[in-house]
Amino acid sequence: MPRIIVIANQKGGVGKTTTVANLGIALTKLGYQVALIDLDPQGALTVTFGLDPYTIKPSIYDALVANDYPLDGVLKTIQPSAQIAPANTELIAAEYRLLKEPDRTFRLKNSIARGMQSFDYILIDTPPSLGLLTINALVCAHELLIPVATDYLAMRGVRALMESVWFIRERINPELRLLGLVPTLYRKDSAHANTVVSELRKVFKQRVTRTFIPQDDAASAAPAARKSVLDYQPAAPTALAYLQLAQEVDHVRQPNTR
Repeated sequence: MPRIIVIANQKGGVGKTTTVANLGIALTKLGYQVALIDLDPQGALTVTFGLDPYTIKPSIYDALVANDYPLDGVLKTIQPSAQIAPANTELIAAEYRLLKEPDRTFRLKNSIARGMQSFDYILIDTPPSLGLLTINALVCAHELLIPVATDYLAMRGVRALMESVWFIRERINPELRLLGLVPTLYRKDSAHANTVVSELRKVFKQRVTRTFIPQDDAASAAPAARKSVLDYQPAAPTALAYLQLAQEVDHVRQPNTR
């Protein structure tokens, strides 16, 4: 059974898509089969791996809207051990198409159940909102990983997300747990960044990952080269950090208490 991890934060610009792409590829370096799901209508994860969200078909939209469409039917191979369920521009309309469907919050879960058992990990990228697409991801996931940029405003959005997460856990998906909060865009020489990390640790304690993702030009340049940073500049600080994060995530096998 694959381990399903949703990467979410209702604030944009925190390194969410970067984390999905690079954590996913880092997990393949550990020998795992990994599927990435792009649930963001902007399609940034899809673009990162050289696919065109304006033309690609089929896409995750088809798996959500067609009630009997298996998710593995939309997968595209991006590396020998990694595949992606891409987003195309039709995904913008998915929430409206699903709004009146009685199983609208279970469409992704049902699609995964129809044909994704060969993967070790499934990582889900989500929009910077708490709409129906993000809810679908939270309903089907086992774990939530939250990238938090190390600035004060980014930290403020975490509380609202967590309130939604615990509501979904109590009402719909009791298996959902908080895997961790990942400090991103971190500069160790910044007093402000270190203050933010200290505040996160006061609130979330051991749920803050030991790995910090540094601010690094390589991570920004890699998508333009249609590669993960691990393939673009394997020795870059960000690439090494995502390898370390993959090891940390893989080490966490036992459910934590709330």
